[in-house]
Amino acid sequence: MKFVDEAIIDVAAGDGGNGCASMRHEKFREFGGPDGGDGGRGGHVYAVADTNLNTLIDFRYARRHAAGRGEHGMGSDMYGAAGRDITLKMPVGTVIADAETGEVLCELLKAGERVMIARGGAGGLGNLHFKSSTNRAPRQKTHGKPGEKRTLRLELKVLADVGLLGLPNSGKSTLIAAVSRARPKIADYPFTTLHPQLGMVRAGEGRSFVIADIPGLIEGASEGAGLGLQFLRHLQRTRLLLHIVDLAPPEGSGDAVAQARAIAEELRKFDPQLYERERWLVLNKIDALPEEERSAAVRHFVQQLGWSGPVFAISALTHEGCDALVQAIAAHICRPTEEPAETAERDPRFD
Repeated sequence: MKFVDEAIIDVAAGDGGNGCASMRHEKFREFGGPDGGDGGRGGHVYAVADTNLNTLIDFRYARRHAAGRGEHGMGSDMYGAAGRDITLKMPVGTVIADAETGEVLCELLKAGERVMIARGGAGGLGNLHFKSSTNRAPRQKTHGKPGEKRTLRLELKVLADVGLLGLPNSGKSTLIAAVSRARPKIADYPFTTLHPQLGMVRAGEGRSFVIADIPGLIEGASEGAGLGLQFLRHLQRTRLLLHIVDLAPPEGSGDAVAQARAIAEELRKFDPQLYERERWLVLNKIDALPEEERSAAVRHFVQQLGWSGPVFAISALTHEGCDALVQAIAAHICRPTEEPAETAERDPRFD
């Protein structure tokens, strides 16, 4: 299925039905009095979070969604029926905002969460409500209120605990395939990942977390280079970022340290808060280096980058070091929030 994480839709709640002005007419009842009923309310439009959906593609091709109109009131004290409500199913993690003002109306963060996004109009009053001791034959009635009409912008931000960040071909897809059952496309050319991929990682009995892989960034992404920054929104709800770096890049691909700094700078330009989020450095493809040179290469890279946070050296292809990384992530994700972050210390070999 094609992945779509943005959509513009028009929603229209139902108008309320009009009230009725009617007089009771029965044989041998000369003064029957008013008996006009109220109009029914218009139908509401709801959004509900559905765990069975993972894309907004349904709203790309069906833009307009309208609820039913309330029925008009009738004589003999008959009230109009309420308009039919409609419910729009959306993936968990969808942000619903007003397209004109940019105001965020709601975020669907829990499965089954249901939110009204357009309210139906109230029904009009029949002349039954206007009778009094001095006005025994009222002719007044009111019209139903119009329902809300909105143009909404839907934006999907996937829910994951850990997000992968890095250049194209740094091994992000290989890593998510190595530690989970996700099967992303893997090839030896850039931008094989064209949309976010999610994988469930099990780190032991009762310990698991969700990891998200997004398309790779390149320098200049904030100006639209490569695939730009359009998928970075999917990292905004993650609790931990893993910066994946190719420790053995192909010749002619540039300075790996400079590229790592450039990716961090693109992250800062996109969202300073996301840039300040906890980030670990994961040096991938150590299998491409002789075993006796790996520690020195890792230590040299860390010193050149000036990195002071947690460092992991792995090979996503051979799975070397992947289990230690998974266990460290699980310990970090599952620990109580008040405990200090001591579960992911630097490897002393790289100091």
